[in-house]
Amino acid sequence: MKKIKIALADDHNLFRKGMASVLSQVPDFELVLEASNGQELIDKLTRRMPDVVLLDLEMPVMDGIATTEYIRENHPDVKIIMLTMHDEDRFVLHLLEKGVSGYVLKDADLDEVEKAVHRVMDDGVYLNDFVSKVMHRKMVNKPTTVIKQTSTSTLYNSKVLLSEREKEVLKLICEGLSTAEISEKIFLSPRTVEGHRLRILEKTGTKNTAGMVAYAFKNNLV
Repeated sequence: MKKIKIALADDHNLFRKGMASVLSQVPDFELVLEASNGQELIDKLTRRMPDVVLLDLEMPVMDGIATTEYIRENHPDVKIIMLTMHDEDRFVLHLLEKGVSGYVLKDADLDEVEKAVHRVMDDGVYLNDFVSKVMHRKMVNKPTTVIKQTSTSTLYNSKVLLSEREKEVLKLICEGLSTAEISEKIFLSPRTVEGHRLRILEKTGTKNTAGMVAYAFKNNLV
């Protein structure tokens, strides 16, 4: 069984060591490196490249936002899950736009962390109840806009043009459904769902699924 390589960056030594110990109990996880800040993490990436980085937001020397920007620019295949105590909406939305694949609060149990890692590896994004509520508040508070419709039922926005099927897939992605769950719900093959996802990425100009979700809410596409 191929193990998922994990990197962990957090400046609180006790928390980091405790999390490292917990992660080592997961059979298909391999903790390949630890770091106390973003710069140390980046320096160590040249030695062992992880599949997923569990990243704290507030760290000395180089914080989670700057580290996310560097990893997205230089190692776009690495998935980033923000593991933090900060629960402000502005952090969640900003970091999703920056390209993090998931946002998990530090009081989460191991099951959620494990689920988040597997989901970002399988589908590129993990949207838990906390993030979904942030997105819901964003929708409720968004300004009213007029959506132009044509006879062919396409969705027009000032920046993108989505078909009704793409809009449907995007909405389900934003609700946190996996490719397999979307496939079952709207009676399409997983390959077709993935094709829609890739076209939405291309049309929105986003680099990954998390960025696409943030873009969708910011631009009132869902």
